[in-house]
Amino acid sequence: MAHSPGPQQIPVVVLAGFLGSGKTTLLNHLLHRSGGSRIGAIVNDFGAIEIDAMAVAGALGDSTVSLGNGCLCCAVDAGELDVYLERLTRPGTGIDVVVIEASGLAEPQELVRMVLASDHPGIVYGGLVEVVDAAEFDDTRARHPEIDRHLALADLVVVNKLDRAPDPERVLGLVRTLTDRAAVVPATHGRVDPELLFDCRPSEERIGQLSFDDLHRHADPHDADPHDADPHDAEADAHGGHLHTGYDSVSFVSEVPLDPRRLMRFLDRRPQGLYRIKGYVDFGPHDPVNRYAVHAVGPFLRFYPEPWPTAGARLSQLVLIGAAIDTEALGEELAGCRNDAPPADEHGMWGVLRFVRNPEEAEEDLPEAAGV
Repeated sequence: MAHSPGPQQIPVVVLAGFLGSGKTTLLNHLLHRSGGSRIGAIVNDFGAIEIDAMAVAGALGDSTVSLGNGCLCCAVDAGELDVYLERLTRPGTGIDVVVIEASGLAEPQELVRMVLASDHPGIVYGGLVEVVDAAEFDDTRARHPEIDRHLALADLVVVNKLDRAPDPERVLGLVRTLTDRAAVVPATHGRVDPELLFDCRPSEERIGQLSFDDLHRHADPHDADPHDADPHDAEADAHGGHLHTGYDSVSFVSEVPLDPRRLMRFLDRRPQGLYRIKGYVDFGPHDPVNRYAVHAVGPFLRFYPEPWPTAGARLSQLVLIGAAIDTEALGEELAGCRNDAPPADEHGMWGVLRFVRNPEEAEEDLPEAAGV
């Protein structure tokens, strides 16, 4: 995948989930499996002793902003969040992605609103990841029915601790019925592929990067939360329990320009489970000056026009990542977006331009407008 010559926007991922679901375990897993990528974190504990912040501080050092004694959604406004984001995303920090680990009692929708309403030009919304404790899911829903609303807002749902659930397939099926097109990913000990959440550095810079194949092979005992230790884990691994199956990706390259109307129809009806879309699109004669970087996470979508590089072929290059997606069908649908004919009308790009952000119109990025 080619890289944009312009300044890169740093994705900001909101990591939410009820108390004890495994958010800090997942964040620590990302830290140890990020390859060469550098993660900045805003950790929000509920309580005066910031246990979660201490749990990740050793790995993050000065890349952590800790907010204790209250929920982030209540403790700060969007302007104050910008201060923390500015601190973490200064060029000298080398941060590639920011993860906001919310308190277990936070309101995810408010956190998403704060990120989308940010005036910081160097960030882009990276999605809402909701972590579910599969073993306690039924009891948690009974005591806190708002969990259903949180799941409906999520872009990616990590169903954690599946190895402890007496009926994991039932829990997975139930969670899928409560989401709105979100990818639902099974996990133990918070182990998910970092590529689902952010772009890792090129392979030659990675050290110990967890790949899709690694997820299918075996679990690394060093990733396990000591509080999650269970004598049945080894037995489950020995019997080939593939709790991480379901990750799929589609790579699409076209020398023929894509038709903007056809591509927008494809994006408007993208299937449940398709979590991320990234890459570049050539719209040919519809805009011969620019290529369009595309960034989609869940229902959130943005296009970023930029001048074509002076060297290299003009290609559309897209990568789609999701859980339990029909890769063959998606590839065929993308191929159907090709169009080597002249533009049919002068309004063909209107659908695309609706998703090109005007920095002066940040209100467009509130959850209702973004589909979050």
